[in-house]
Amino acid sequence: MRFPHFLAALASAAAFSFSSHAQTTPAATGNAFVRDSLARYVQRGLKLWNIPGLAVVVVKDGQVVASQGFGVRAVGKPEPVDANTLFLIASNSKLFTGTAISQLVEEKKLKLDDPARKYLPDFRLYDSTSTRLLTVRDLLSHHFGTKTFQGDFTFWDSNLSRAEILQKVRYLKPTGLFRQQYGYSNYGFLAAGEVIPAATGGTTWQDFVQQRILTPLGMTSTSPSTAGASQRANIALPYTTAFGPLTRVPFDEVDNFGPAASLVSNVNDLGHWLRFQLDSGKYNGQRIMPWATLRRTREGNTLVGTSKSPIFPMHFRTYGLGVFSADYNGRQIYWHTGGANGFVTNVCFVPEEGLGIAVLTNQDNQSFFEALRYQLLEAYLAVPYVDRSRQLYGFSKAGNAETAKNVADLAARVAKKSKPARSLKNYAGTYTHPVYGPITVEAKGKQLLVRFSHHPALTTTLDYMDGDTFRSTFSNAAYGIFPAPFTAEGGQVKTLEIRVNDGLEQDPYLFTKN
Repeated sequence: MRFPHFLAALASAAAFSFSSHAQTTPAATGNAFVRDSLARYVQRGLKLWNIPGLAVVVVKDGQVVASQGFGVRAVGKPEPVDANTLFLIASNSKLFTGTAISQLVEEKKLKLDDPARKYLPDFRLYDSTSTRLLTVRDLLSHHFGTKTFQGDFTFWDSNLSRAEILQKVRYLKPTGLFRQQYGYSNYGFLAAGEVIPAATGGTTWQDFVQQRILTPLGMTSTSPSTAGASQRANIALPYTTAFGPLTRVPFDEVDNFGPAASLVSNVNDLGHWLRFQLDSGKYNGQRIMPWATLRRTREGNTLVGTSKSPIFPMHFRTYGLGVFSADYNGRQIYWHTGGANGFVTNVCFVPEEGLGIAVLTNQDNQSFFEALRYQLLEAYLAVPYVDRSRQLYGFSKAGNAETAKNVADLAARVAKKSKPARSLKNYAGTYTHPVYGPITVEAKGKQLLVRFSHHPALTTTLDYMDGDTFRSTFSNAAYGIFPAPFTAEGGQVKTLEIRVNDGLEQDPYLFTKN
């Protein structure tokens, strides 16, 4: 998560305080927080951050010490979140993919430093040199030099097939250097998942994950597919507050991005995954995978940061095969977050302390899912108490206020009811972007309606403001509300700029009128 400012925060003694008794151990202190303060802390956080529901699991020394839900699955309905409530865990799918690839290395079916084109002969990057140098390891390590999330507006929740997404990657122009600048990439994990059938003679990513990980670990409620998620029993519904009041948003369907993002799970099952991670590849005393398989996923392939955090006891951050690593108050921690529209989640484990944590939530515009993870980490790692929820909420207020002001300013410009200098029909037509492809703009009364060829369920309504600029309001509230400027030349409309929530993609798309 990104915060505009780092401010000092005061501890909240009401929530929890450490015992000063010399013989109190960090484990006892952590267990005391879970036993005595967790429920109160979470309930206060749900209210502060306006989160309908949350589930959390804590594993310590091979035992599940907490696995429970809070709040509700759907606003206005009584059904509570419990330990079996399903959530989209999005990028927490990535370590499952990294583990699958690492197991194939262990079985000598591939090497991390094999050329990617050995398995994906048609896969290309923007330039031929990077394409030639690209390895399987690179696919899993965010080495492409593209910006974080670059291409995701085109790919995420689209009707493009996996093959079509990988074909479009060659049109993504990097802003950084290959293997030099970290830029978080979902399409790399999709490509890595497509290596699996090539290396195994046809076993798909989803079958490999199901047969080799989910089934042996008894993760019976977890699915590698988001298809039909809304129809599943005991699933949390997705919400956002990113651009206004708490609003229900559609479920993402990202099976075409599966190896990067498509697992659906609950904290009960993730407790099994954490025990597997903390027992070096064993589960219930049975060897599921060699320790070498897990160790390989944790080795740093990408340097993410080297600066001391101004608020957390953390310095160095690396990325392995689907998992981040950092120091935290003298311990090495491993974690990943996952964000889908309406959901943010995290999974974290600290092998040196036998500690595992997972937090799942169904509201995407909040940092409480991370605050709770930090609070649990710090309870178990003997970090002096700071109320991380209040602290992070303070950081988020400025960003949320800025967004609210921007949305209000756009509404005020629309409310002036100015008339465009040209007929709305002049803006209508088909527009094309070199990565996305075509969109259509239609005149609908006093508004324009944009339809997206690769997102059949998504539209954005354009309300005139001034000049050649309209307000874009997406049918899916998670995509946002932004200015949408046209350009004209010689009386002819030439381009339209479309922007989406920067949690989806950071740069706008400039579409050219056909």
